[in-house]
Amino acid sequence: MPKLIAGAFVTLDNVVQDPGGFGEIEHGGWALEYFDDLSRQRATDALLASDTFLLGRVTYEILEKAWSSNTGPYAEAMNNLPKAVVTSTLSGPLPWNATALTGEAAQTVAKLKQERGGNIVMYGSFTLMRTLLDHGLIDELNLGVHPVVVGAGRRLFDTVLPRSLRFVAATPSATGVVTLTYAP
Repeated sequence: MPKLIAGAFVTLDNVVQDPGGFGEIEHGGWALEYFDDLSRQRATDALLASDTFLLGRVTYEILEKAWSSNTGPYAEAMNNLPKAVVTSTLSGPLPWNATALTGEAAQTVAKLKQERGGNIVMYGSFTLMRTLLDHGLIDELNLGVHPVVVGAGRRLFDTVLPRSLRFVAATPSATGVVTLTYAP
């Protein structure tokens, strides 16, 4: 069974919204100055090591608009990777090498994990991420903690999880970001 590897950029005050500066919040783009060549290479490698990119509808629409026409190794890896979009409002094949997955999110992703042979990677999609954490469907959670406080925006953990996570590793970067890896 493939692993579902979820990742998120997060600030010191637990904000996960708009790290790339897509206009969602006033201080969006807070992660950009911390994304160096090594970070880009790690992100590209993670995409290349996966068979599917899992997203919720909102994140799909933001990323498709931002990345579908970009070039370079990271953009090419992202554009070529098949995407599975968990949604209740879209259907069928979608632009950007994507397919809509309908139905209850946890059941849909559990079925996807049984069908796919290789790893599934997921960035953002925080409502979906919380649901999948609540149902024990995420096999690895990577949080890139950025040394910045933005004060406002959606937070990853605004509710208590019904289970604890086990610490696996901490990987610091030269830019001050520490990636914390957890497992169920």
